[in-house]
Amino acid sequence: MRQRKKLESILKRFPRVRLLVVGDIMMDRSIFGKVSRISPEAPVPVIIAEAEDFNLGGAANVAHNIRSLGGTVSLCGILGNDENGGKIRGRIVEKGIQTDGIFFEQGRQTTVKTRIIAHHPHYQQLVRVDRETTDHPKASTFRNLSKFLMEKMEDFDGVVFSDYGKGLLTRRLIQTIINRAKQSKKLIMVDPKVKNFFFFRGATVITPNTNEASEASRIPVTDQVSVEKIGRSLLKRLRCNALVITQGEKGMTIFERDQRPYRVPTVAKEVYDVTGAGDTVIGTMALALGTGPHVSIKDAASLANYAAGIVVGKVGTAIVSSQELLKVIREKS
Repeated sequence: MRQRKKLESILKRFPRVRLLVVGDIMMDRSIFGKVSRISPEAPVPVIIAEAEDFNLGGAANVAHNIRSLGGTVSLCGILGNDENGGKIRGRIVEKGIQTDGIFFEQGRQTTVKTRIIAHHPHYQQLVRVDRETTDHPKASTFRNLSKFLMEKMEDFDGVVFSDYGKGLLTRRLIQTIINRAKQSKKLIMVDPKVKNFFFFRGATVITPNTNEASEASRIPVTDQVSVEKIGRSLLKRLRCNALVITQGEKGMTIFERDQRPYRVPTVAKEVYDVTGAGDTVIGTMALALGTGPHVSIKDAASLANYAAGIVVGKVGTAIVSSQELLKVIREKS
């Protein structure tokens, strides 16, 4: 009962939190259909398309989760000066996310992930087609991004890095942002990719998944003991306040300085689709920690775990509302 009241109290303060999300903005496009037969041209299924939609992906999905949970959020990143870039920006505005930090770059292809999902007999992703440009930003774009970040950092309670390895987050940009955020004593949350892993040294909380943590530490994952060895090694090397390794259906493990690893078991009833679950985790944790220093990493992770348990029960890139999260807290705590 006490834990439930504590988590409810944190959730109710989410609307006071202002966050800046910096990272790779993407479109998650889904085509749904039924398998009608095997193609005579190749041993592949023929899908009769029945519906198509697109959702905000990558850093935009992190921002969407934060907004859906009641927080105020601004998104900073780049889009291609193409039709898909315009569609994504329109959807971002529609969701109530601030767009002052989004810049269009001529000649860049907006990242689009297209998933073909068939009902046979249950929804199952059959293939994914990606369109993307992974080059670093042009010098003029980098100047615009840096100017925005330097001028606006004071307006937020914290910054969230959403790294999908699509070229935006260079070593120079990451370190510029971290130094600026530290000067202003802001919360720094990171969902990293292995390529940039150790550029995020000194962040507040870093949330890799098991595979990313294993690759970065060069320690293979065999069991929970190996996960704890990885966590302790990375926590020391990254010099962050906390490291949270997300482990899918096994929940997550929290590592903090001078404390024993802490397991947070999953609360998901059924796992249909893990797409975007990491975005939900970091968005929820950032909101929880953004409410003030009285909130522990463990409480923030517990809330994030409940939120992730909701999205993995949905098909496609999904978000969580504050009402959904409140309902699960009351059922499970």
